[in-house]
Amino acid sequence: MADKRNSEEAGSAGDMAPCHELYAARLGRTRQVMRESDTPVLLILDSVNILYATGAANMTIFSTRTPARYLLLFAEGPAILFDYFGCEHLARDLPTVDQIRPARGLCHVSSGGVPAGSCRAFAEEIAAAIREQLGQEKRLAIDRFPFMAIDALRDRGFVLSDADAVLSAARRIKLPVELPYLSEAMRRVERAVGEMAGEIRPGALETEIWSAFHARFIAAEGQYISTRLMQSGDRTFPYFQECSDRAVAAGELICLDTDALGYQGYAVDFSRTFLCGDRKPTPEQRSLYARAKDQLDWNAALIRPGAAFEEIADQAWPIPEDHRESRYYCIGHGLGMSGEHPQHSP
Repeated sequence: MADKRNSEEAGSAGDMAPCHELYAARLGRTRQVMRESDTPVLLILDSVNILYATGAANMTIFSTRTPARYLLLFAEGPAILFDYFGCEHLARDLPTVDQIRPARGLCHVSSGGVPAGSCRAFAEEIAAAIREQLGQEKRLAIDRFPFMAIDALRDRGFVLSDADAVLSAARRIKLPVELPYLSEAMRRVERAVGEMAGEIRPGALETEIWSAFHARFIAAEGQYISTRLMQSGDRTFPYFQECSDRAVAAGELICLDTDALGYQGYAVDFSRTFLCGDRKPTPEQRSLYARAKDQLDWNAALIRPGAAFEEIADQAWPIPEDHRESRYYCIGHGLGMSGEHPQHSP
């Protein structure tokens, strides 16, 4: 069965445009926004930003915590990937990367306990690369580098701005070549959720059930799942409780939020509710489920070409008074390679 499923996934992915075409299109979009916003050069550390701009992925979870690799990208000029030492071969064949150099350790551990000196050497190397391409240009857009690296760049005379503003604007528009990959990522996550549903049974631990989703997701070339939001019974409220070693009982509801960065880096984020065992749902469970479905159907119908965000917000499903104190902070948010525009915290 596993071989058949893998074959089906390979076949459907093979019908889409080559991944290099996808990566080149996203790089072109990034540079278009850089030119439109008068941003001559980006220096980015965030793994999702690097993945979007080049398609280069390497130790995503590790790189999320450790500043181990970064990208220097010119609007008119090369894309220089500074990758983890010994990993130069991973991006060698990408048409989106012109040069690959070893990255410097920018935190206490990766720098051998001397982050200040390592960050000074990093800033000089970046400054030299920018001088070679742009002369005395001092404008540089960066994302979330360690503060010592930021200080070192400022000491070199750079005037820093927020690279996330550029990348967010770029990812706001989904390119035609991206759409099949978005659909494929969704299909694979839906299949993984279906596999998880088959493991729901009285007595199973929340973690055991959730692990079936994780296993199938990774087997289908998923990148990572960013939360552990899978709860049962009285743990379904309040929200944001992560899956635990609690045993699920017959007749209880189980709630899942996928929060998955899937195939080719595209995020798939939806929620599902399941009933454990063969018992019929209680009247209260039916009522809650019906209200949730009403809200989803109502709000989804508001999303159409040309609709303004304010219009959707104004016409959104009216939350009943007895649910308002526990309501979620937004009715929806953008999605692409992560949670994206529009997204607003309370």
